[in-house]
Amino acid sequence: MARVKRGVTAHAKHKKTLDAAKGFQGRRKNTIRAAKAAVDKSMQYAYRDRKNKKRTFRALWIQRINAAVREFGLTYSRFISGLSLAGIEVDRKVLSQMAIDEPAGFKAIVEKAKAALPAAPVAA
Repeated sequence: MARVKRGVTAHAKHKKTLDAAKGFQGRRKNTIRAAKAAVDKSMQYAYRDRKNKKRTFRALWIQRINAAVREFGLTYSRFISGLSLAGIEVDRKVLSQMAIDEPAGFKAIVEKAKAALPAAPVAA
């Protein structure tokens, strides 16, 4: 039986890891042992942060909407409550973009949400 030489496969695997480590600093970019650990960890961070990115953007949209509706005398939570009572189903990303790019359209939505809200009780 012919012997199997594995150098080609090992070299290909090492090259793949080192290519993924491009841009790293120090030994992490050119030593296979350090590069493999660094690339594995970077993949973990990438997986985790793909999830965190969604949370971060949602928080940004909410902050923008809150700032925009306060100009009309509402808070974010009252605005969202008014939207649901009015039967308006627009996601936060679109609302945020409207607040920035189309103030007239956003104002119309705010007015509809405001009209759907019950009258606020007067504090004594």
